[in-house]
Amino acid sequence: MENNIQHADIYAIAFHHRFQWEEAQQSYVILFPEGMVKLHGGAGEILKRVDGKASVGDIVAELKTAFPDAEGIEADILGMFDLAVGKAWLRKVN
Repeated sequence: MENNIQHADIYAIAFHHRFQWEEAQQSYVILFPEGMVKLHGGAGEILKRVDGKASVGDIVAELKTAFPDAEGIEADILGMFDLAVGKAWLRKVN
């Protein structure tokens, strides 16, 4: 998958999708008309910061501060954005 995500990009959850904590699953999920995707902890931490206002760079900086011992976190974050955009879970705002 080619990474076209830029630090200045701003994303929001795609229309007809909902991001939420699902108590029964004990994880964050993305709900959409065709079903549900259960997200592992790191993906939930990233997507809960996607609000249509924060840039990818802002989210990377916030997560680097929140998880200072996580090596290679920036590449993981960008990879998650790339996956989420590719799956149409996110829409680009800018």
